[in-house]
Amino acid sequence: MNPSELRSALALAGIFGLRMLGLFLLLPVFSIHAKDLPGGDQAFLIGLTLGIFNIVQACFHIPLGRLSDRIGRKKVVLWGLSLFVAGALICAAKDDLLWIAIGRGIMGAGAISAAVSAWVADLTREQVRSQAMALVGVSISLSFAVSLVVAAPLYRMISLSGMFLVLAILGAIAMLVAYFVLPNNKPEVYAQQDSLKQVFLRPELMRLNLGVFVLNATQVAMFLVVPRLLEQAGFPLSAHWQVYLSVVLLSFVFMVPLLIYGEKKQRIRIVLLIAIVLLIIAEIIFTQASSVMLIAVALLVYFVGFNLLEALQPSLVTRYAKESKGTALGVYNTTQSIGLFTGAAIGGWLMDAHGNLSVFVMGAALLLCWLIIAWSMRELPAKVVDSKDLTAKA
Repeated sequence: MNPSELRSALALAGIFGLRMLGLFLLLPVFSIHAKDLPGGDQAFLIGLTLGIFNIVQACFHIPLGRLSDRIGRKKVVLWGLSLFVAGALICAAKDDLLWIAIGRGIMGAGAISAAVSAWVADLTREQVRSQAMALVGVSISLSFAVSLVVAAPLYRMISLSGMFLVLAILGAIAMLVAYFVLPNNKPEVYAQQDSLKQVFLRPELMRLNLGVFVLNATQVAMFLVVPRLLEQAGFPLSAHWQVYLSVVLLSFVFMVPLLIYGEKKQRIRIVLLIAIVLLIIAEIIFTQASSVMLIAVALLVYFVGFNLLEALQPSLVTRYAKESKGTALGVYNTTQSIGLFTGAAIGGWLMDAHGNLSVFVMGAALLLCWLIIAWSMRELPAKVVDSKDLTAKA
C-alpha cells in the first residue's frame, strides 16, 4: 500500500475496531454487574440488554450501507458515530437495565460497518484491498483480545458507567479522525446504483453472504464451549485471556504470508479455500482437545483461517458489487449479524441437548458444506487501477 492508502486503512480500521470494542468490552463483566440491577435476576433480560446492540445493528446495516452509496461515506459514518456516542452517554448516565438497553440500542443504530468497509474499498486499489481489509480484521481481533485483558481491571477501577464514558470519548475521537483525516468521495462514485434485489440475488455475492453467515455462526457457537474446555483442562477463567491474546497475535504471523501470496499471485480462491479447510481442521481438533496445549493449537489454526476470511471476503464483496459497495456490504453485514444470533441460539441448544462436542460437530459439518459451495468460485483477476484514478477517487 502507498502512504495514502495505509493512512486511510489504519484510520478506518481504528474506527471499525472502536465499534467492536463497544460490543466486546462488556462481555466479560456485564452479567456480573447486571445481577444487582432491577430485573437482573432474569437471565433473558440481561441477554436482551447485551444483545440488543446486534439486533438493532442488523436492522440498519442495509439502509445505512445503501445511503452511503448515495450521499457518501463520511456523512453516514459521522452520523453513526454520533449515535454511538449518544448511546454510550445514556448508558453511562443511568445505572438501570432498561436505560442501558435503550442506550445500547441507540449505539447499535449507528451501524456503520458497511459504510466503513466500502470506504476502505473506495480509498484502496484492488491489488492491495485484501491487505487493507486485513487491517480491519486485525482491529476486530485486537478489540476482542484487548477486551478480554482490560475489561475486568477497568471495571474494578471505574465501574460500568465509567466504561461507557470511555467508549463515548473514544467515539468522539473517531469522529474527529473521520472528519479531519479521511477524504471525501466525489458524488459520481455513487451515480450508478443496482437495486437491492439485484445486489441480493447476484450469485457471487450470495456465496459470500452464505460464507459470512457460517463463519460467524460457528465462531460464536464455538466460544460457548471453549472457555469450558479450558476450565476442564485446569486453566482458570481469570487466565483465559493469556491463551486468547497469544493465539490471536501469533495467528497474524501465519496469516499475513498467505494473504500476500493470494494477492500477488492471484490465488485468492485457493487461499480462501485453505482458510475454510483450516477452520474445519480446528473444529476436528477441538473434538479431541483435553489439554490446554491442544486447545491453544486448535485456536491458533482457527484464528489463522478466521483472520484470512475476515480480510478476503469483504474485499471480494466490494469487487463483485462494483458501484453498489455500500449496499452489498450492508447485506453482507446483516447476514453476519444473523449468523452471530443463530450460532448463539443453536449452539446453546446443542450444548443442552447433546453436549459440548456436538457444537464442534455441527461447526465442522456447516463448514464442510460451505467448502463445497465455495469450491465453484472462480478466480477473480485484480483490476489494475491507475494511481491517477485513485487520486481522483479520493
